[in-house]
Amino acid sequence: MTVPGKTILVVDDEPKITEIVKSYLEKNGYNAVCAYDGDSALTLFDQCFPVLILLDLMLPGISGEEVCRIIRKKSRVPIIMLTAKTGEENMLEGLGIGADDYVTKPFSPRVLMAKIEAVLRRVSDEAVPLSNALVFQEGDLVIDSLRHEVRKAGERVSLTPNEYNILFTMAKYPTKAFTRDELITLALGETYDGFDRVIDTHIKNIRQKIEDDSKSPKYILTVHRIGYSFGAK
Repeated sequence: MTVPGKTILVVDDEPKITEIVKSYLEKNGYNAVCAYDGDSALTLFDQCFPVLILLDLMLPGISGEEVCRIIRKKSRVPIIMLTAKTGEENMLEGLGIGADDYVTKPFSPRVLMAKIEAVLRRVSDEAVPLSNALVFQEGDLVIDSLRHEVRKAGERVSLTPNEYNILFTMAKYPTKAFTRDELITLALGETYDGFDRVIDTHIKNIRQKIEDDSKSPKYILTVHRIGYSFGAK
């Protein structure tokens, strides 16, 4: 039986794939809504309010990459890429524009379901700090755990779920140096099996969104030969 509020938007131009994925999603209690091109995906996104999007990158019309960019301007909904591009640079490019994870074609529906559950679990099972909000630099940066949002100079910052988790993890322990592996484990979850360079991509995106000057950051600092630390207090 499907559950209201558990809609997943499946975007792929191959009907066989969408039907298989839809079948597995419904067996696991989700509502599945399918789109076969970029324009339809954007229309359905505004109509069905999905909890997660499965997005093929190679779409007719508007590309999957552009669909991802457009959605990221207005939503933090988790996005898992479905892609036949298996190169590391292709994966990093997709993650760099806001996707949260990826599955390469051909894929096992069971593996896909595991990825979906892992991403949704990371979004919903985040630890709550002692205070509802972490405030830095006299309110210049606020991380509100109850609203699950970040504000910079009073304005809300649009972060992806993974970007938020990385920032929140680091901000809870100012000045602690985190390795990339630690950030993968603590912020992305032990089930994440991507490249450790993905952390660099997420850090770059976070800096562009919260720093006054991303090339001279005051919040997310690089620790030589180790990784990164949150430098503000």
